[in-house]
Amino acid sequence: MRRNPSTVVVLAGHAPDALLSVVSKSMNVSLVRPEGSADGIESAAGALRRAAGISSPYVLVAADPLAAVAAQWQAMWEVTQQSGAGAEFELRAAEALAAWRADRFELPDYYLVLAEEAAPAAPGADPEPKPDFYLGPLRAVRPHRVAVVAAAEPAEQAAGLLHALGSLRHGRWWPPLDEIIDAARRFYPGALAESAPALLG
Repeated sequence: MRRNPSTVVVLAGHAPDALLSVVSKSMNVSLVRPEGSADGIESAAGALRRAAGISSPYVLVAADPLAAVAAQWQAMWEVTQQSGAGAEFELRAAEALAAWRADRFELPDYYLVLAEEAAPAAPGADPEPKPDFYLGPLRAVRPHRVAVVAAAEPAEQAAGLLHALGSLRHGRWWPPLDEIIDAARRFYPGALAESAPALLG
């Protein structure tokens, strides 16, 4: 568990520059982006290490060391998935676990999921939520540590994000990462259909 005074929050999902620009103007929020154009676990881990040294009520990190794991977990459940998606998930999970066990990163205090506009559904049909690692297995293991900001234009979504920061609930710390990965292996995303309206409401 982290010991610094700031609340470190990872933004999960696509964070438009316009949104980050608005949020960064808040006096209570420090924004940390990955350095340069680098991507992947090491870049996100570096951003989290920098975030841990910042004294600010909230530190938002626009990078996630579990991003590749999340993407491959979602790919396993897509109708048009390529064969081998499960193997790719296991590969990304092994990479994340190795970095975590080597103390190259620690999970943030919270994940804040930036919801995107749902794709139009067929006439007469309700839009079905896409399988989502953050709103599925990650939220299932620690509901209080994953929050959602509804889709909106940047200024409105930024207001929702700042409100969400002020509404974060206390709860148990994350379990070990290997337990989270194991929960993801056993999680069935069909349960998301029932919980999605509440999550985005």
